[in-house]
Amino acid sequence: MMKKIVLVAALVGALASCTATEQGTAIGAGSGALIGGAVSNSWGGAAVGAVAGGLVGAAVGNSVDQRNGRYSGQRVYRDRYGCYVAYSNGSTRRVRC
Repeated sequence: MMKKIVLVAALVGALASCTATEQGTAIGAGSGALIGGAVSNSWGGAAVGAVAGGLVGAAVGNSVDQRNGRYSGQRVYRDRYGCYVAYSNGSTRRVRC
């Protein structure tokens, strides 16, 4: 039991330093492998589920990274009115409202 707790803590710690795209890929691949293996009751189904889950997880994580402005050198936040505001190099601009 203690080994399982240590293993889960190590995996969570490793994912903490990843981007949203990397986290989505890892979580999607793991979930897809579990679901694919359970549905098909074979290693082949688990492999197909891992690939499909990884692709979907990467797409979701990538959209989160883009929404947060991770790829354009800026951070995007919501202000108190619900509008998205981008901060980059000390300047502010309204992204969408």
